[in-house]
Amino acid sequence: MSKSISIRVAALTGAAAALTVIYTAENEAPAGAAAAIWAATGLDWEVSASVTSFKGKQGQTLDILGAGGKRLLVLGSGKAGADVPLNGWTDRGGSLLAKLAATRATNIAVIIDEPGASPAAIAELAAGLRLRHYKFDKYKTGQSEDAGDLEITLHVADPAATETAIANRGATVDGTLLARDLINEPANVLGPVEFAARASDLSALGVTVEILEPEALEKLGMGSLLCVAQGSDRPARLVVMQWRGGDPDQAPLAFVGKGVVFDTGGISIKPAASMEDMKGDMGGAAAVTGLMLALASRKAPVNAVGVIGLVENMPSGNAVRPGDIVKAMSGTTIEVINTDAEGRLVLADALWYTQDRFKPRFMINLATLTGAIVVALGHEHAGLFSNNDELSIQLLNAGLSANEKLWRMPLSPTYDKLIESKFADIRNSVGRPAGSITAAQFLQRFVNNVPWAHLDIAGTAFGGGSSDVNTSWAPGFGVALLDRLVRDYYES
Repeated sequence: MSKSISIRVAALTGAAAALTVIYTAENEAPAGAAAAIWAATGLDWEVSASVTSFKGKQGQTLDILGAGGKRLLVLGSGKAGADVPLNGWTDRGGSLLAKLAATRATNIAVIIDEPGASPAAIAELAAGLRLRHYKFDKYKTGQSEDAGDLEITLHVADPAATETAIANRGATVDGTLLARDLINEPANVLGPVEFAARASDLSALGVTVEILEPEALEKLGMGSLLCVAQGSDRPARLVVMQWRGGDPDQAPLAFVGKGVVFDTGGISIKPAASMEDMKGDMGGAAAVTGLMLALASRKAPVNAVGVIGLVENMPSGNAVRPGDIVKAMSGTTIEVINTDAEGRLVLADALWYTQDRFKPRFMINLATLTGAIVVALGHEHAGLFSNNDELSIQLLNAGLSANEKLWRMPLSPTYDKLIESKFADIRNSVGRPAGSITAAQFLQRFVNNVPWAHLDIAGTAFGGGSSDVNTSWAPGFGVALLDRLVRDYYES
């Protein structure tokens, strides 16, 4: 099992640990509190820098073993006076954790005394430490027990304000780590029922959680969602999570997630290669659940609702077939052309239910919806489709701040015509051309006039490789993005 990490805050004076970390700018000797710590080594800075070729450039490291086995790690912080954005401090925290892991030290003091080291910046550094530390190894046996739990003390100019900032930012980290856990879990452990139970745990934080079972979904007329689940022995669930932190009379912000806990493709079965990755096809639902945890943990002054449709898409004698026609909750009839275009069938009912019941200020849905978006954008950006320019701009800005980037894609009546069916109102698949766009056009049929955005996160929810703040298969994409959106634009 992974070792735990604890992060404490203390004043700049009195740093004492087995390993002390200081920062210095490019071509400059340590300054401020770091200067006194360097002076205690008794080494001449100019000589040491010359011998080791240490220049203080971003990413450079100088590792010194002192008396009594104590170590000093000097890290380059780049050009003096450089304006580091907040998400740059997040990356700095992740990079620091990687360097600390290489030392195998467990008791560490980090001296942070430089321009720009505001409480908010240090909170981002702490977030980066925690995000990079995450590992999903609960099913690995025989783990090495050599290293102990990691204890890091951040020595800062304003401990009280920094502690508050870290706690506030830490709520978002908690949500991201929950999303990672959910996506990384194997499908035999996390089915629709088990996922719903995990969501119900949020009630301990003040979130009102309702779990709708198949009988209730049938009464609501959710034939589109239920048809995806009918081939599986594991019953569908619709989970409704409400956080009421704002004015009781104010309409909520609504977030809707696709939760296909495993996607074989159904009768239109997928190729075997990499099918194991389809345990992550509930990445949208995971992000929504993580967001609700973040909002409740930091007691966000907003009203928010999270709705997740949980199903498993399996082939069987009971499975929905290509050519079947189903009726959605809205009354729209849908010809199922491809049973592997199942996520939009789940979201059709979840979106309609959300806008009909809650009359939200906006709806944002997240879904690992199409392989086409990966072809278009790779793993660097998620696709953004929206009927509202203001909401789109807010999301794009939030994505840049949170380093969970979006790229806006088109919607238009011309594309909408492509989803019309010969035998029903619409069809769920039109083939390869503009695959991500036509999927979004399908979803737009179920939002009415509510300001709405669809985030296709198929390329960013899992399998995108490591970064400064993530070495996990699943980065928990979407939690930080949406939390930043709420913080920046919707909190009074």
